[in-house]
Amino acid sequence: MSSESHDEQPHDDAHPTHDEIVAREGHDVEPAEPIDNPGLPEHLPRPTDVDPKMEKRAERQVAGMFTAAIVLAVAFCVAYFTIPKDAEIFGWFSLNLALGATLGAALFLIGIGAIQWAKKLMADHEVIEMRHPARSSDEDRAAAIEAVDAGVAESGFGRRPLIRNSLIGAVAFLGLPAIVMLRDLGPLPGDKLFNTVWRRGMRVVNDVSGVPLRPGDIEVGQLVNAQPSVFFETDSHGHAVFHGTELLQAKAKASVIVVRIRPDDITPRKGQANWDVDGIMVYSKICTHVGCPISLWEQQTHHLLCPCHQTTYDLADGGKVIFGPGHRPLPQLPLAVDEDGYLIATSDFREPVGPSFPEVHQNRD
Repeated sequence: MSSESHDEQPHDDAHPTHDEIVAREGHDVEPAEPIDNPGLPEHLPRPTDVDPKMEKRAERQVAGMFTAAIVLAVAFCVAYFTIPKDAEIFGWFSLNLALGATLGAALFLIGIGAIQWAKKLMADHEVIEMRHPARSSDEDRAAAIEAVDAGVAESGFGRRPLIRNSLIGAVAFLGLPAIVMLRDLGPLPGDKLFNTVWRRGMRVVNDVSGVPLRPGDIEVGQLVNAQPSVFFETDSHGHAVFHGTELLQAKAKASVIVVRIRPDDITPRKGQANWDVDGIMVYSKICTHVGCPISLWEQQTHHLLCPCHQTTYDLADGGKVIFGPGHRPLPQLPLAVDEDGYLIATSDFREPVGPSFPEVHQNRD
């Protein structure tokens, strides 16, 4: 008995394939479209395309929106300077309401005006764009540039000066609210970065107790954190002269450290030979790198180490940088003793304290 092997799968005659149907009928079958092409409706002109009066009216409407945006931008600035911050209306802060309404309405009108311009006045024609590779051919790129140029021409930007000028004015006047709001970033620093609250005759006091320091209170090798005495003073009403944010800001520049080194070990910087009192020196506590407070003191080496980025200052050598990313020596406060025997400053710091800024030269001298 012989056997035959077949690689093909058994075929069900009850379910013929497409090719079998075509073979039986003796002709080819065209695949049907899933959806009939609906085509495009007849293109109808817009009223502004056929009626010059309506075209002119649409142009005035768009220009009016842009002009109103200018007025609202100016109103924003007026409201910013004239409405009190604590004024209320309907339970809302009037200033916030006025600023939001004027600026929001100005942006809204510019947007609506641009849409109306495109819908009613720019060229009205239908475009079919076939899919193409991600990178266009050189011909397509050239055609795209031509299309942009044509769009500029069709928009009428050059031949409709009323719309063009009002749009330019509306966008330009939107810069006014932006400039006005820059005021909320705070006043310009002026020369505040160059000065602190230290003044001639101001006592050096303990930073916690506010007790004035005498030379006898500081031992050789000791470091004491200190502040200017004004931070502990009160006015005629018993209120602190400095308090709240103002106090924190002043401390960020005026905080100091007091150290005592044997006079023979001190090498003062040029012009600072008489700034110590029997080896007692006062330096800024604020690192000149990024402004971290410093008090890590090595009394044997006279080195002061910043804990943030390890900038190391030699306080026996004018506070110069001997290691780390800092570039400026630690500022020193000129020191003296008043008639009562307390340590006092003879002036403010002669150089800016804290991190460098564009007006300050960064050097190690």
